[in-house]
Order: sequence, then structure tokens, then C-alpha cells
Amino acid sequence: MSLYGIMRTSTSGMAAQAGRLSMVADNIANVNTTGYKRASAEFSSLLIEGGSSGANYTSGSVDVDGRTAISEEGGRESTSSATDLAIKGDGFFVVSDSVGTPYLTRAGSFVKNENGELVNAGGYKLMGYPLTNGQPSVAVNGFSGLTPVSIGDLTLTAKATSTAQFTANLPSNAAVTAAADLPSTNSATAQYSGKSSLITYDNLGNKVLVDMYYSKTASNTWEVTAYNQADATAGGFPYSSAALATSTLSFDGTTGALTPASAQLLTVPIPNGASAVIDLGKMSQLATDYVVLSATANGNPPSGVDLLEITKDGTLVATFGNGTRVSVYKIPLATVVSPDQMQALSGNVFSATKASGDVKIGVAETAGFGSVLSNTLEQSNVDLATELTLMIDSQRGYAANSKVFQTGSELMDVLINLKR
Repeated sequence: MSLYGIMRTSTSGMAAQAGRLSMVADNIANVNTTGYKRASAEFSSLLIEGGSSGANYTSGSVDVDGRTAISEEGGRESTSSATDLAIKGDGFFVVSDSVGTPYLTRAGSFVKNENGELVNAGGYKLMGYPLTNGQPSVAVNGFSGLTPVSIGDLTLTAKATSTAQFTANLPSNAAVTAAADLPSTNSATAQYSGKSSLITYDNLGNKVLVDMYYSKTASNTWEVTAYNQADATAGGFPYSSAALATSTLSFDGTTGALTPASAQLLTVPIPNGASAVIDLGKMSQLATDYVVLSATANGNPPSGVDLLEITKDGTLVATFGNGTRVSVYKIPLATVVSPDQMQALSGNVFSATKASGDVKIGVAETAGFGSVLSNTLEQSNVDLATELTLMIDSQRGYAANSKVFQTGSELMDVLINLKR
């Protein structure tokens, strides 16, 4: 037995317990850190070859290996931000640092930076596939095609009117209008039994008022004519330009509804816009006044992003103030064969190693990958009560090893004093 061995062994024991306490300290400090994965100490013995037999036993030492519980999910909490993301199941978000180096993380507290890019608390940028040209081609074994997810360059959009619906009752007892006085002739003496204006929008989001006139041309037969109000003279006829569209409506004299042979749609070419198809299929002809029952049209003036939504399969959808929904990015997930063997780095990110296996990229909610949860954050997987227990246990272990060292030191003093 060697007194030096006793002191060496107890020193390694104190070092091992100090290392364990360091991990406990990290865990406790990060108990509220989003996506943090707890570190734990695994001890293994180091024995001197041939020194563990017979009376001449020579003590070895202890080695400590730090492990990170990366594959262990933390609890989830709901938030009010759509860009707070968590993963239910397997997978990691792909993020990059300021120089573009990719890493993996479960820390999904993303917010917009000064460039409009989504970054988490560690300053890492969320990576995704732009959907400008449709669904992406995912490179399974690499990060090719991924770019920082940016919502700052989502520009104002305007939606031209393409569809509309107009429903009104036309008076069955109205007088027949002479052919020369029909609104379609654009005469100053034009006669009509009903007039309404419908708000539409051109390609740039400018408001275009469409004046719609209804005139009876024969029994159960009506003419509908549409003009651009901007061309009106003092609000009416004659217009400076010809009618945008005209059509004939035929009614059943018994029911007052449109006949099957009647025109049901009126296609109006909006100046500098789309061809707005106006549905007139619910028009009626009854013995009462001209009454508008409903009038709607799609299209909106220019508007910015009003709402961001991230679906469970990782699709980032921007909803504009005009109601338009546009899929902007596909946020992929990544996995490795052995997540716990990845290298943990500052900022709650991980880097693949030879022991962990290569990174595999895929789409959420497909085989081997979990779901993306918006308005949700994954909490630290640290259990505070367990860490406090480990801290006490390490403290006692350190004190016991120090006592062994002290005893060995005292025995060394006895040995040295033998020659005095």
C-alpha cells in the first residue's frame, strides 16, 4: 500500500466531486433557460494494472465523464408569440451563427432582429427553405438550400377584385324602357329602374367604383349594364367611356327567379385590374321596389402582414391585412442517431460529432420527426429538487475524500518523523 497512492486517489475523488458540483451549478443556474438540457456526471474507476491483488494493493483513482441529456424533452409552456416554437417529439431546429455555421437547438424563443430575421435568445438565426418557387427540395444529408428565416422583407400587398356577388330584387311592375334610352346606349336620356355602385380594387389597390344599372327591356327580361364611375358626367350619363360590361337577365314570370337559360354571371374588366366575375344568380323579380339584399366583392387596398402562423409541419404562413394568406418558409427539423453524443455549446446549441452520427434533415410530422408547436416553448429539463439532492451528495463526497487526504497526510508525517 502506498501513502502517496492514498493521497492521489483522494485528490482524484475531490476533483471528480468538484466536477460533479460544477455540472449541478450549471443545471441550477439554467433551470429557467429555454431549451436547456441538463448535464450529469458519470463516474468510472481507474485502476493501476496489477495493483489490485494481494497485500500490496495500490489504489487507483476515479474518472468523471460529463453527459448532457439532449434527447430528454423538457416541459412545455404556452406563450402569446407565434414565433415561440417548440418541438413535440424528435428533432431539432436548424440555426446558424453570424458567419453562417449551422447548429441544432431546441431553444425556440425566436424574435425578429434589426434585419427582420428570426433569432433566439442565444443570437442564433432560425433556418428554413423559402417557398417563393413552391415546395423545396430537402437535402436529407446536408444544409443546402437553407437560408435565415426573414419576415422583415414581407412587403405590402394589394389584391385585385376577381369575384363578387350581387343580389337584388327588380320590380316586376316596372315600365319597359325604350331601346334608345337603355343604359347600354350611354345616352344622356338613359332610363333605369335600379342603380347601385359596387366597390372593387385594381392591381395597385386603387378603389374602383362600378356603377350597375338595371332596366326592363320586355316582360320578365332585364338588361344589366356596368360602368366605371370615374367616367361619369356629374355622377351619371353620359359616361366618357363605353360600358364595361352588359348582359341580359331572364326571369320566370311565375316564381320571379332567374330562368336556367338566363345569364347568371357578369364579367366586368376592372381598369388596370382583373376581370371581376359578379355572381347574379340569386337576383329576383317580384312585385315590390328595387331592393339590394347583399353585395360583396373580394380584393383589398395595400396592406402589410397582420398575422404570422407556423403550422405543425413547419410552414410559416403570413396573413396580410387584406386577408391574403401566403406560405413563406418551410422550417425543417434535424435529427442524429445518438443525440446525447452531440457536443453542447454556448447558447443552447449542439454540434454533431462522430459519436452522434451525421445530421439528417427532414420535414416535421413525417417519419422520424416530431411536430412544430407555435406559441409554445420547451422548458429546461432540469429538476431542481434532484439537483439540490445531488449537490448535498457531492458535498459529502468531497468532504469524505478530503478526510481521506488528511488522514494520508497525517500518516505521511508519522512516517517522516520515524527517523527523528
